[in-house]
Amino acid sequence: MSKYQIGALGVDALIDAVPELCGIANIRGVQVANIGSHNIDSDVLVHMAKEIQRDLDNPFTQGVVVTHGTDTLEETAFFLDLTVKSEKPVVAVGSMRPATAISADGPLNLLSSVALAASEGGKNRGVMTAMNDRIGAARFMSKTNANRVDTFRAVEQGYLGVFDNTRPVFFYPPSRPLGHRHFDISQSSTKTGLPKVDILYGHQGLEPRLFKSAVDLGARGVVLAGVGAGWWPTLAREHVDAIAEVSDVTVMTSSRTMSGFVDDSSGGVGCGFLDPQRCRIQLQLCLEMGLSRDEIRDVFQNTGQRGS
Repeated sequence: MSKYQIGALGVDALIDAVPELCGIANIRGVQVANIGSHNIDSDVLVHMAKEIQRDLDNPFTQGVVVTHGTDTLEETAFFLDLTVKSEKPVVAVGSMRPATAISADGPLNLLSSVALAASEGGKNRGVMTAMNDRIGAARFMSKTNANRVDTFRAVEQGYLGVFDNTRPVFFYPPSRPLGHRHFDISQSSTKTGLPKVDILYGHQGLEPRLFKSAVDLGARGVVLAGVGAGWWPTLAREHVDAIAEVSDVTVMTSSRTMSGFVDDSSGGVGCGFLDPQRCRIQLQLCLEMGLSRDEIRDVFQNTGQRGS
């Protein structure tokens, strides 16, 4: 057993620990932040996206690798997928074991991710994750186990490819998921952050007043992580509808289950295939762009369902 310490190594130390990287690409490290991923907020995300976009616009940059804690890696990867616009590969990578572990996974994950970011085959695929010899799309890959190295999976959609001795091998030609939309945040502030959106978790015996508390604390949007296909307890739903009717808060409905499609039938705007945490991020960006509720509904439900 090894004691896990968050943010123990800076980006230069991570690069120096894997000398094999020099045989793949010329690496330049940029320290955007060195904090636990559970402490990342929208200020950090906006700053990160702008830094990455600036580097990708440089003709001498072939790709970008983002080293990140695994706890919220899927959120950052999805945010970057929505806000960074380039054909060049962007890869989010982390490790499940500390550098002091007997079989640390970080060095190999980093080596593979750099190979992916430097590859021609990685172009025009959006942001990807590279963990445990698997390549996945940022829109679908999620951490499914708190401890295991094979934690990142896309349960319904599957992987984009794998690594064969750090060489990326893809199953399909480049494409983007249905429903993908780019949000231009070039004018967004890195100091004030994005509009506040909260997530409420559905369960038996839910306290109906939690929604009002979120709105009173400044939430401009609330994602209801409902049970099953997005259902919310009846009494609590009545509270939500009453407050939403007299305020400008946007109510989204997702599901606490790992996968599935949520439409408008359970109330609010259905999040489609997006899980609650990704729904929250996309709603923040919709609100930042000043989209109306109908426009927001179109963003979330333009997913290819029923031929849309």
